[in-house]
Amino acid sequence: MLPIARGLAEAGHQILVATSSYLVAVFDGEPVEVQVTMPDLGEIILNIREYSAEHNGGAPDERLDMIAFGGGEHVTAAFEKTIPIAREFAPDLVLRDGSELAGALISEALDVPLLSVPSGAGNTLDPDGLLELLNRRRAEVGLPESADRNAIYRNGRIDCMPHRYSFADYAPPQAFAYRQPLDIKRNLALPDEVARLSGDKPLVIASIGTTLGMVKTIREQGVEADEHSPEAATPLAAIVRGLSEVDCHAVVATGGYPVEVPVGDNVHLYDWIPQPLLLQCAQAFLTHCGYNSTREAVGAGVPMAGLPLMGDQEYHADRAERMSLGRKVPEESGEAIAETVTALLADTQVRAEMRRAHREMLALPGVDGVVEHLEHVVAAST
Repeated sequence: MLPIARGLAEAGHQILVATSSYLVAVFDGEPVEVQVTMPDLGEIILNIREYSAEHNGGAPDERLDMIAFGGGEHVTAAFEKTIPIAREFAPDLVLRDGSELAGALISEALDVPLLSVPSGAGNTLDPDGLLELLNRRRAEVGLPESADRNAIYRNGRIDCMPHRYSFADYAPPQAFAYRQPLDIKRNLALPDEVARLSGDKPLVIASIGTTLGMVKTIREQGVEADEHSPEAATPLAAIVRGLSEVDCHAVVATGGYPVEVPVGDNVHLYDWIPQPLLLQCAQAFLTHCGYNSTREAVGAGVPMAGLPLMGDQEYHADRAERMSLGRKVPEESGEAIAETVTALLADTQVRAEMRRAHREMLALPGVDGVVEHLEHVVAAST
């Protein structure tokens, strides 16, 4: 959302961002207005657990979880908090996150165009399964029911992957595809230690992304762990153990979590890394397969070793392997990570397919193309 909002603002458009409290800092210093009207993750997770208990006895089911994520009772609450602000702002267009549906109801209430922007959770959202639950939300806020599965894509979708390499499931409308910039955070530079590494070994980047930070956030919001909740210690230990056995330079982003296993001389630990920059000089990427990381890997042409931790990441890791953009780590162990990364570095088929995907990514329009597309959508609707 950030590069699109930034691009629209730089083109002279007024932007109102309705978001959750934990995401406000993302827009610090940006030329946009921010209002906190969306639920926190903890509230959404509790809704998901309640829906899962009602429909599946509490057993994990990614499809059902995503239906609850998209259409749970938090959508009504978000709509009621946002609609007065939206009416006053009087937008010409609503952009919603891929799995956020209060925005869809707001566009229906205001009768303005609606598009979704890319998100990993949005890739696994089943429009048919969501329809009944979303119609309950419509009834609660005084909107007419809809029988159209694609009403949540009222004026289309935006994605940041080439069509051939789409990660969207459940056959949504084809998206307007664009190339998201690699430098969303400005003024990044490689750590000096990494810049001085020798060139005689491949560089492998490893990151657990923001997932475990989100888990920590929902703990702070009063949501207790269950048997399906990932913890930081196990994957980090496996990553460090595994990469210590690979003939490579390894850079691992720990997210600030402690690493309590022996660290090989070839492994360099950082609380945080400028991941997009590092990917531009890496030969492999050990990733949890969040959608941002997946997109960044394709944008830099770097094969992926998928080590999913939760949610839609499992789906993305499987899909990346099916498309020969990487290999999935079969289990969360140092041995499996070492074997998978070593095999990936030697896999000529994956390298060739990733080069092809990289070229198709580079052929997509940039953010300016998205701005022009949105302006056209608004003009066509008036």
